[in-house]
Amino acid sequence: MSLNSFISSQINWFIEDASYTSHSLLVFGYFLVLYFIVGNLFLYSCKILESKKFIQKIVTETVPKKQILFEIKHSLMSIVIFAFSGWPIIYFVRNGSISLEKTTILTVLFGVFVLNIWNEIHFFIVHRIMHTPWFMKNIHIIHHRSRIPTVFSVYSFHPLEAVLLSTVPLTLILWLPLSPLAIAIYPFTSIVLNLIGHCNYRIWGKPGPSWFRLATSHNEHHVIGKQNFGFASPLLDNLLKRKK
Repeated sequence: MSLNSFISSQINWFIEDASYTSHSLLVFGYFLVLYFIVGNLFLYSCKILESKKFIQKIVTETVPKKQILFEIKHSLMSIVIFAFSGWPIIYFVRNGSISLEKTTILTVLFGVFVLNIWNEIHFFIVHRIMHTPWFMKNIHIIHHRSRIPTVFSVYSFHPLEAVLLSTVPLTLILWLPLSPLAIAIYPFTSIVLNLIGHCNYRIWGKPGPSWFRLATSHNEHHVIGKQNFGFASPLLDNLLKRKK
């Protein structure tokens, strides 16, 4: 069996035949790998680049161990929620309410691109809601306990916020067919941008257009709190004149 045939057969099993329990366990394991393995590899890379003076910290204060443990605890709660986020998609596909795109190089690349663009818009909307007084006080305050962000704060959310942020693929696939492989790759591309936005390092500095400071502005959002509401770019802040 060729690699392409093997991948296709596994995707078909996952979409058509796997039990909902198997689906949740696999997604749960996937997000654990993203959080602990990809996250730590990213942090290790940042420390190497810092030692070579390629990047620098935004806030030089030492982050308390208590904060890291708080972040891990709430991130694990979010990962449990993420493990069930695919259930509606599987249900709608199996009952014929929505269809999936065939998996080709073009559909995968297109799907990952569109998912990340939609994530930027989706995140901005949810994030603005989270900064209204009630949501900030009762929900979003969990994420902002990380005044100095770390790679462990990427999924540190209140359960309600985790549910809202997990709906990116669902809210897109309802009106745009996507390749299942694109949906599977999207969390990886998303967490990489998320890690850049929470690592407390200036990955993309002042040179270049201000709207393309790749996720660095979100690090500063944790420190300032009242600007830079975008996910990977301040473009929407600038366009909607939300940045003060």
